[in-house]
Amino acid sequence: MKNKGPLIVHVVFWSLILALIALNIIFAKEAQTLSSVAIRYGYSGLINISIFYINYMLLIPMLIKEQKKYGLYIGAILLLIVVMSAIKTVIASLNPEVILVTWEGGKRDYIPIGTFGAVSIFTCGFFVVASSLLKFAVDWFRNERVQRNLESEKKEMELQFLKSQLNPHFLFNSLNNIYSLAYQKSDKTADAILKLSEIMRYMIYESNDSWVSLSKEIEYVQSYIELQKLRFRDGAAVELSLNGEIDNQQIVPLILISFVENAFKHGVANDPKDPIKINIIANQKILHFSVTNKKNKHNKDEVGGVGLNNVERRLQLLYPERYKLNIVNSATHYTSELMLDL
Repeated sequence: MKNKGPLIVHVVFWSLILALIALNIIFAKEAQTLSSVAIRYGYSGLINISIFYINYMLLIPMLIKEQKKYGLYIGAILLLIVVMSAIKTVIASLNPEVILVTWEGGKRDYIPIGTFGAVSIFTCGFFVVASSLLKFAVDWFRNERVQRNLESEKKEMELQFLKSQLNPHFLFNSLNNIYSLAYQKSDKTADAILKLSEIMRYMIYESNDSWVSLSKEIEYVQSYIELQKLRFRDGAAVELSLNGEIDNQQIVPLILISFVENAFKHGVANDPKDPIKINIIANQKILHFSVTNKKNKHNKDEVGGVGLNNVERRLQLLYPERYKLNIVNSATHYTSELMLDL
């Protein structure tokens, strides 16, 4: 549907002009017939409308917007005012009993034709200025709307790119883990493939919405943890704590997983004395999410930052001024703490 804003502005402007004319007719000192009203205001109205839209639809678009010929535009405007004022003056001289007549102190008198011509120049100038202001205001708001749409489209494209980047990143790491199980001829390989298929189903289908329920996102995190546990003979050492109002909350999908994935990829996940600790606290307004893991001194992989860089950029786009991310990288432990305004 096309934007109706400019049309509304034009309707309001001309309604105000008609209201002023109506007040002038109502409070006129002398009685006016329908024909005198038509002559006095009809010709003048048509000329004023012509001035307005010649400037609005022809002169500004052609001489200013397209050609940038400001001197020529000023000359054209002056010529337009002079020609239209002359036409008004000629019409007034041909109909002096209707247009030039006036009443002062109860006596009939006539407006000098020179005075009428000067007033006509002022009136024509008013409609030139009004049309210019209206044109530039409408164009400015239109450009602002187009710019906002472009920014929104750009943001959406970037989000789609980040999301498409996240899925292969997760799949790459998971396939590496399953490859290790298969290489060891582990009985857990089949379970790992099944668990991965469940996770991928969520990533491909359910996470396509802009928002998902927090409980679904947490189930996805839990499934990922279960998949990671299959890597270890005695299972992974993970403590997951859930508190608060998990149900009936909404969150952007695939925001939390990168922090958990980073803990497994770069941390120690099989030390029962120092497990990976995942803490989730939610209420109606705030989500507090933290992941702490013991650092793996033998892990030299520097590629793990891709996931965290990705999720931080998504936070900037989707939760502007509504999140706080704190990373603590000590000598022995790595902690990611995220606060989200839900």
